[in-house]
Amino acid sequence: MSIVRGMWTGRVIAAICAPLIALGGVSGVVAQRPESFAHQLLALHNAARDDAGVPSLTWSSKLAQDAQGWAERLAREGRMYHATHEQSGGEGENLWMGSKGYYGPESMIGAFTDEKRFYRHAAFPQVSSTGRWQDVGHYTQVVWRDTHQVGCAIARGAKDDFLVCRYWPAGNWVGQRAY
Repeated sequence: MSIVRGMWTGRVIAAICAPLIALGGVSGVVAQRPESFAHQLLALHNAARDDAGVPSLTWSSKLAQDAQGWAERLAREGRMYHATHEQSGGEGENLWMGSKGYYGPESMIGAFTDEKRFYRHAAFPQVSSTGRWQDVGHYTQVVWRDTHQVGCAIARGAKDDFLVCRYWPAGNWVGQRAY
């Protein structure tokens, strides 16, 4: 999957990007209720899946915990890169980063789902009207029919917030269609 950097203008939501207790935490940051943040992320994923006609995902605390560890690593290092297959335990992964405290869940998950505009319904990796699967790789992971669970976490770095979403089973398999 490719990496998305927050690039949409959005409203400032003071608490929305804060690390959350159920998703992990960083001291000194105002947090909203963890279940509210997780619920929003899940609802946004499932809205895209509903539009694609695939079954809803369920929230996985284990995936959220795995995502939190990786998000904290990215925040510490101040850069974004995917975990290796071994580091992720074979979980699917979508990454997002943006200016800290500026973006909410709609913009974060929207960065993944907005890739639908380039989506072409074909076997992976021939899934993009641009000819680059990376231009739709986040979207296809969100709507991958065989994926059943998601867990996401956010961590705040010196300049940016890092969102990591993990998926089980992973999607984007060569030769298969997303749905």
